[in-house]
Amino acid sequence: MALAITLAIALVWLRINDYFAHKGWVSSHTSRKIIHIGTGPIFVLCWLLFNSSRFSPFIAALVPLGITLQFALVGLGVIKDPSTVEAMSRSGDRKEILKGPLFYGLVFVLLTIIFWRNSAIGIIALMILCGGDGLADIVGNRIGGRRVPWSQKKTIAGSLTVLIGGFIFAFFIIWIFIGQGYLNLTLVESVIPIVIIALSATIVESLPFENIDNITIPLVAVLIGMMVF
Repeated sequence: MALAITLAIALVWLRINDYFAHKGWVSSHTSRKIIHIGTGPIFVLCWLLFNSSRFSPFIAALVPLGITLQFALVGLGVIKDPSTVEAMSRSGDRKEILKGPLFYGLVFVLLTIIFWRNSAIGIIALMILCGGDGLADIVGNRIGGRRVPWSQKKTIAGSLTVLIGGFIFAFFIIWIFIGQGYLNLTLVESVIPIVIIALSATIVESLPFENIDNITIPLVAVLIGMMVF
């Protein structure tokens, strides 16, 4: 039942955004970022629906795995899905889905299986990826302003968004999981580690590399998380 509910919620969320992008109500860029920002928290909160079976993380991971496989087939042209292409690509080229969106989905599969809901590390890494990196592009492009000295395509406003947005998303979800009794730490104990992880992710996001943020940000967040927790 938990798997069915999680899958239904995820598909409805994706299809709503696909529909809006296909109708032209939101740009493909905005739709892509909305999906990037919202999918993570929705999916992680659905972890609360699963029982304590040791198989639960594997069952839950089937949701992002299935969606990621669909994206891969769309990107390869095996499945014709114009709505998904418009919602998930910047230029309308289906092959773009084989980069950022594909990496995003695979990261969710791996971190769900490896860390699950009894570890703050995976949750924080995923929330910084969603609330930090996801928001950074929108805020950076809209506000503009001074560029990061070592990366002219990144703005200081965007980098600050990674730090602040990532912290807020991570703190909020951690607060919920602590309240539900899944994490063996207090909310106060989590603040400094989250700040350190978010700051590390901010530095990595500011580097002049393209199309790999969905890998580098959670990777660094996990490595730093293993040091501070």
